[in-house]
Amino acid sequence: MILVGIDVAKDKHDCYICHSNGAVIKDSFSFDNNRGGFDLLLSFLPDSSDNVKVGLEATGHYSLNLINFLVENGFNPVIFNPLQINLFRKAHTLRKTKTDKIDAKLIALMLSASDAKPHLGLSYHILELKSLTRYRFRLKEQLSKLKVSISRIVNIIFPELESCVYSINQKSTLAMLKCFPSKKLIAYAHLTKLTNVLKSNSRGKYGKDKAICIKTAAENSIGSDSDAISFELIQTIDLIDFYSSKIKELEDKINMIMDKIQSPLMSIPGISYTLASIILAEIVDINRFDNDGQLLAFAGLDPGTHQSGKFVATGVSMVKRGSPYLRWALLNAARLVAMRDETFALYYQKKKSEGKHHYVVLTHLNQLS
Repeated sequence: MILVGIDVAKDKHDCYICHSNGAVIKDSFSFDNNRGGFDLLLSFLPDSSDNVKVGLEATGHYSLNLINFLVENGFNPVIFNPLQINLFRKAHTLRKTKTDKIDAKLIALMLSASDAKPHLGLSYHILELKSLTRYRFRLKEQLSKLKVSISRIVNIIFPELESCVYSINQKSTLAMLKCFPSKKLIAYAHLTKLTNVLKSNSRGKYGKDKAICIKTAAENSIGSDSDAISFELIQTIDLIDFYSSKIKELEDKINMIMDKIQSPLMSIPGISYTLASIILAEIVDINRFDNDGQLLAFAGLDPGTHQSGKFVATGVSMVKRGSPYLRWALLNAARLVAMRDETFALYYQKKKSEGKHHYVVLTHLNQLS
């Protein structure tokens, strides 16, 4: 068996090729992260992939093009978690030495000692979902930061507003602040216009009484009047509207793909397009997990273990070393299903009565499912 270890970087990759008996075929060398470099790597590999194992470190988007190239040429690489490589390195030397060439050799050695499964080729729809759902996470993070900024700004210009409305970031409040971006403008606003803005953006929930309440609070507010901060407020609201519209477009795209897939996940009460798409995109194929414990470990939801001699630690936190996207989706799915299914609801209450933390119970619910 020929073993090929590749350490991935942004501009170049390092490679080490040897036989499973340790005989060196090609000592550590570097190749560029471009077509010429990929072709160079291919020139050192046999024409047939039957007797070849290729391994590389999971490094996000830096490794994606190389993985696709290897798959297209018949090689199904094994993807190692960086933590596995780090622990393997520490197990083989006490010296604090780390270089790309050393890592390439370590990955080749890991191939001979590991039972890791080869990379699972992604279908077109799953590949699209993975890209879109992770992009959605990034947009949501940006949107959350902008909403925090709105709260900060309102605490400066009109701190009393928070006690007058359900949420600073709800549609009606943002619409009002965009029209009247200071306490002075709200205090001197025409009552009818203020009422109309609130009413039209709250589906009639807020009317004249709410407008009077906000107007009175503005007249007695201790907030600061600042043109610069009011300008920042308007700009931030515009950005929130922009990100919200882009997230809506993105979710429509995700929903279209999910409609084509027709996943049975959508039939579970509480799980709709968002959670189902993330779970599908991150798991890829449920058949690659032999049991629920492996799936929980992949999501980083399995509890840590600490035992030495007769001592066994209790209350050890979950490891959180798996996919953060899948972990978030599974925890929220468990919570929503427990709200809608009697069996899960009773199990949730049973575990809570035993004194277990909310998130610990959600992990148990994932095992129950």
